[in-house]
Amino acid sequence: MPSPEFLIERFGYVALLIGALLEGETILIAAGFAASRGYLELPMVWAIAFAGSFAGDQFYFFLGRCKGQAFLAKRPELRSRIERVNRYLEKYQTWLILSFRFFYGFRTVTPFAIGLSRVKSSRFIWLNGLSAFVWALAIGSFGYFFGEAIATLFGDIRRYEKILLLGILAAGGVIWVWHRLRRKKRALLRAAVRE
Repeated sequence: MPSPEFLIERFGYVALLIGALLEGETILIAAGFAASRGYLELPMVWAIAFAGSFAGDQFYFFLGRCKGQAFLAKRPELRSRIERVNRYLEKYQTWLILSFRFFYGFRTVTPFAIGLSRVKSSRFIWLNGLSAFVWALAIGSFGYFFGEAIATLFGDIRRYEKILLLGILAAGGVIWVWHRLRRKKRALLRAAVRE
């Protein structure tokens, strides 16, 4: 069986790209940590996270722009989230576009909602690019400096790397499950109120 180190070196960048296409904070922190341990290169972590994040959000934006109403007709449960984004978009357009990827749970619905709006494509592209750049740099660096800080505090952590990496991924998984359960609970409460 291949070692975790081999898997990280072989598939780490691919996993990062896939994670960044989705809501990838956890995988980016883990990749930054792996870079601090020498398994990945930090500039590549930044570049791949930027590319994945930017491309994913552009996809959702153009999905909203081109197929938004048809998509919503098949998924009416998204309407309340779209309306919530629209309220913020009316008041804080630029800040919303620059910051939505930093708020868990807003990452996919916000660019879709912006695609449904009157925001110009060129405006979204450049603000989304700037935001993806800052996000990749900030979150990737956080993971890197977390790894560096742990190594400084505890010395040789090579034998604990797997546990630390699994802990980062597990924490991200717990947060993801918690948000999904909260969203389901809110949807059930809204459905009960309507009845």
